[in-house]
Amino acid sequence: MKIIPFLTAIIVVGALYMLVFERESLIGFAQSSSPVEAPEPVADAETAEVTSEDAAPADADPSDLVKVVAMASDATNVDSAVILRGRTEAAREVTVAAETSGLVVSEPLDNGTYVDAGDMLCVLDPGTREASLAEARARLAEAQGRVPEAEAAIAEANARLREANINVENARQLTERGVSSETQLISMEAMAEAALAGLQRAQSGTASAEAGIEAAAAAVAAAEKEIDRLSIKAPFSGLLETKTAELGTLMQPGSPCATIVQLDPIKLVGFVPEIDRNKVALGALAGGKLTTGTEIAGQVTFISRSADETTRTFRVEIDVPNADQMISAGQTVEILVASDGQDAHLVPQSALTLDDGGALGVRTIDAENVVQFMPVTLLRDTAEGVWLAGLPAQVNIITVGQEFVVDGVTVDPTFEEAKG
Repeated sequence: MKIIPFLTAIIVVGALYMLVFERESLIGFAQSSSPVEAPEPVADAETAEVTSEDAAPADADPSDLVKVVAMASDATNVDSAVILRGRTEAAREVTVAAETSGLVVSEPLDNGTYVDAGDMLCVLDPGTREASLAEARARLAEAQGRVPEAEAAIAEANARLREANINVENARQLTERGVSSETQLISMEAMAEAALAGLQRAQSGTASAEAGIEAAAAAVAAAEKEIDRLSIKAPFSGLLETKTAELGTLMQPGSPCATIVQLDPIKLVGFVPEIDRNKVALGALAGGKLTTGTEIAGQVTFISRSADETTRTFRVEIDVPNADQMISAGQTVEILVASDGQDAHLVPQSALTLDDGGALGVRTIDAENVVQFMPVTLLRDTAEGVWLAGLPAQVNIITVGQEFVVDGVTVDPTFEEAKG
């Protein structure tokens, strides 16, 4: 057996033993033989956070303080707005339907046609309705002709009654003088009663004639109304959403002739949450932006008094001029309703942070450069930054380094120009 490979194996085994089982002794021996001072651990600047116990005193060397970037901000009065998602709706939309039956005898109008109020949409075949009207008018004339006869009968009955009353009075006087008998007086009184009954019959005949006139006039009005129903007209100006009924279509009561929509003005309809309900007022200015990029403006004309049972939101309507009819019903729109102005600060979105309780806010510094967390209310997000409310009128806001400091820490700030 060769001695060299054997010695080499012994040396390797010994080295492995020392590295595995006697590692700490080996390291200690190496350090004692090379007494070089180990460097002090340095905290990672990106992850270490300075606590209030380690905060440097106010008279500390600035080179020992945490450096941050801050901005001196002055509050600006900005117009706050309630942002809603909604849709456009026609000011009016109605389906004009037939009120009677008949065949359509008019040429149809194409959908998209603009019609004025009173324009003809559908015309139905009159059939025998004109004959029914003529018959009703004839009955009216006949009933009106009975009135003079009834009036003449009343006049004749009145004359007979007066004559009978005179005869009764004469007979009574003659009876009292003994010239005539009581039998003759009774006979005269009976004739007077008969004359009175005749007058009552004549008056009843007059009332019947007048009733006949009213019935005949009602029949004429009904026949004329039935003929009017043959012409179906536009109730208001607008666009035909559907084509009118085709020529030869058999219409029944309730059958649709056409659908008309009025798009000027057009409505923007949104739903405001109950937390913002009091921020929206009637007559408030409002704007909208369609998905096409078109911007429109109008005024709030309606706010619902009752919330939707499912969403707990309130319906808001805004009227917008649409004389060119370019805005259609059913388009998606983003609505901004103007509200009272509010003092706010415009800061970079990156300046926002959270406290230990999860509240949204910013970290500020006072005149002695001491850090303080202040909660804020986010009003609006813009391309230039975010508008925040809830801060003092003048405040120094940390924009870079706010994540590495806490309340009570003194910092070395570098100020940048405020946004505005």
